[in-house]
Amino acid sequence: MIILRQTLAVIVLLFMSGHSMSLESDRKQPLEINADATEGTLGDGKAVLSGNVEIRQGSMLVQADVAEVEKVDGRVRYVVLTGKPVHLEQEIEEEGLVQANALRIEYEVATGIITLTGAAEVVHPQYHVSGEELKYDMNLQHFQGSGGDGNGRIRIQLDPEVVPDIDTQSGNDEVQGQESSQ
Repeated sequence: MIILRQTLAVIVLLFMSGHSMSLESDRKQPLEINADATEGTLGDGKAVLSGNVEIRQGSMLVQADVAEVEKVDGRVRYVVLTGKPVHLEQEIEEEGLVQANALRIEYEVATGIITLTGAAEVVHPQYHVSGEELKYDMNLQHFQGSGGDGNGRIRIQLDPEVVPDIDTQSGNDEVQGQESSQ
């Protein structure tokens, strides 16, 4: 079980946000994994956690019905999380809470590709993306998606940037509510 715990710790940290973006303090917290059952090998092969799977480390939380981990040559190759839905969340350094939900989330370690399918949704403090399939390449920091809002389209919502009001009536660039120093 220790090898499985270490494996999941590495996977979950990579999965959620890449090493540089998650809270530094999260990586120093104990990893807690709970499930109704587990089956498989601690060496090479597949291990399956099932029933109310919950993985927690600091601000990071993963909830799924089933978590499958495949190892080859002592290294994690692939992780598949399934649920109704799978829920992931974690605080991101200087940005806030990021949450993701999907019926299936796959992480291929070698390529760094994370794929969310089935009512996929990512909620970030600065944006909200939803579609039937969302893919994120952690190496390239590239995001792509496809359909799902009922008409086969992806939906992206960006929050507006906060811009101070400009006093356009007086012709100067004073922020409204501040007095001029003239």
